[in-house]
Amino acid sequence: MPILQENVSLQSFNTFGIDVNANYFAEVKSEADLKEVFDHPIAKTQNLLVLGGGSNMLFTKNFEGLVVKVSIPGISYQIQGDEVSVVAGGGVVWNDLVNYCVAQGFAGIENLSLIPGTVGASPIQNIGAYGVELKDVFTSCMAFEIATGKIKTFDHADCKFGYRDSVFKNELKGLYIITSVQFHLSKQAKLQTHYGAITTELANRHITEPTIADVSAVVAAIRVSKLPDPKTIGNAGSFFKNPVISVEEFERLVQKFPDVVHYPAPNGKVKLAAGWFDRTMWF
Repeated sequence: MPILQENVSLQSFNTFGIDVNANYFAEVKSEADLKEVFDHPIAKTQNLLVLGGGSNMLFTKNFEGLVVKVSIPGISYQIQGDEVSVVAGGGVVWNDLVNYCVAQGFAGIENLSLIPGTVGASPIQNIGAYGVELKDVFTSCMAFEIATGKIKTFDHADCKFGYRDSVFKNELKGLYIITSVQFHLSKQAKLQTHYGAITTELANRHITEPTIADVSAVVAAIRVSKLPDPKTIGNAGSFFKNPVISVEEFERLVQKFPDVVHYPAPNGKVKLAAGWFDRTMWF
């Protein structure tokens, strides 16, 4: 089968299940596949859309251009003492990686259970949930430079991580395709259970000494209770950002709304729970 296909349905490649077509389509499973795609004359003349899990978009019409579906597989690890280095291909389903690491007893990403998407997209968004962000466990990533076909390594500092943000959403947007990500995990868990929903659900299950498997299961249950399964009802998952404000702004807010749900944020700021705004209907 040629690396580039014409007039391909994208229905199975987006979580809304919208049946639209791409003029050209390529599913890549290696860095060599990427090079072959972008060496092709057609690729040099087409609008480009890179797809991971297809959970962050809503198609409204056919895509007039080239869709590259990143399906690079593979999970490997090395252990030194209690420290574990895990490398996953950019096309690995994120939750498959979480489940794999939890089963192996590798701690660090259990709070990120059931986040939709793929490993390759995780540094772009700096995905996060329930007190943990990708940047907390990120070591480096390998990325294919579209213009040159070269592979570049980005370390933690290179990525310029922020709240649901990175260099790949800003000055390097559209210039690279992430092919693999390296994580630093541990055999000694430092559980993050301070988010109220986790604490409450653990208590409901009468779990007083949770494991990473317990935390993962609880987080997954909480997420399922809030969002439908995309296989049943098409959706894009949770895509909002919690507001982050200064301490001064928070102090003014809490005077009027003492029960405002909040959490500490970097640089001495305060993160507010966006869901709380909806419940209070005060805005």
